[in-house]
Amino acid sequence: MEAHDISPTRVDATQLSKQLDMRGWASLPSLLDENQCADLRALYDEDGAFRSTIVMARHGFGSGEYRYFAYPLPPLVARLRAWLYPPLAEIANRWAAVLGAPADFPPAHEDYLARCREAGQGRPTPLLLRYRAGDYNALHQDVYGDLVFPLQVAILLSEQGEDFDGGEFLLVEQRPRMQSRGSVVPLRRGDAVVFPVRHRPVRGTRGFYRTAMRHGVSELRSGERLTLGLIFHDAR
Repeated sequence: MEAHDISPTRVDATQLSKQLDMRGWASLPSLLDENQCADLRALYDEDGAFRSTIVMARHGFGSGEYRYFAYPLPPLVARLRAWLYPPLAEIANRWAAVLGAPADFPPAHEDYLARCREAGQGRPTPLLLRYRAGDYNALHQDVYGDLVFPLQVAILLSEQGEDFDGGEFLLVEQRPRMQSRGSVVPLRRGDAVVFPVRHRPVRGTRGFYRTAMRHGVSELRSGERLTLGLIFHDAR
């Protein structure tokens, strides 16, 4: 699989920051082409590519299944993770600074992964998620240890209305002393969404404060939906 026409120049950190500040998520339309999506979908049945498989109903996570890739990652997955990290690290450092936390995310992903390994977090977290009719993903956060990179990416590999119906990507923002706000993120095959892992900074009358974010997937009415999830910190 080749990650052709994917490079850091296609990811504008300034525009991503504006979208994330305005609504809590940002889109990267047509990040992958149809062939790349098909190649990634085909990986789901290759047992040797994965370190573990999670049946969501067994853990109360929802209904459906997902598989964590093993190292070494498939080339396209590894390249996506490495290429997307630098502009997201710029945003992560800005967020940390306004929230009064250390703004010390390194510019290269391999350096951040080395930091994860030093903290005992060495298991890869990129994953493929598969939903079929009746499946859904409960609202959650992807935290795997003490080190947490604050942004993650999901890329839809199937076409809504063609491969499946239902299965919308959901985000819920829990605002302090206010009612929660929900968003349905529109995605086509190959589109990516960037969103917070745990929280994001929001400007208030007295400066910035944290709002908690959770994400999930609504119930699939029919068909099959596959997604690539890119999490930039590794797991214990």
